Amino acid sequence: MHNNSNNEPAYRTLNEIRLRKAQLLTDITKESKQISTLWDGMFHKPQKSSAPTKRLSGLMATGVGVADAVILGWKLYRRISGKPSLFGFFGKKRGKR
Repeated sequence: MHNNSNNEPAYRTLNEIRLRKAQLLTDITKESKQISTLWDGMFHKPQKSSAPTKRLSGLMATGVGVADAVILGWKLYRRISGKPSLFGFFGKKRGKR
């Protein structure tokens, strides 16, 4: 196999063509595997560990998030509706006298 002036390989026999074809096929296969690995790493979540401590911490984080959302919702509801608080301590602040 020799190069001509355009940097393109010049094949002299069918065996040279077959060897180049096999080489290109292996290169394409390697790159395809690498691309699929990168794609999976980018768009699919990794497997979660089923350790009890991780499950418990995930459950607690979810519970705290739900409680925070409920408290925020209640505060917004009170502010928008103008209804007084159930507890006097948390009532609306009075203006300065």
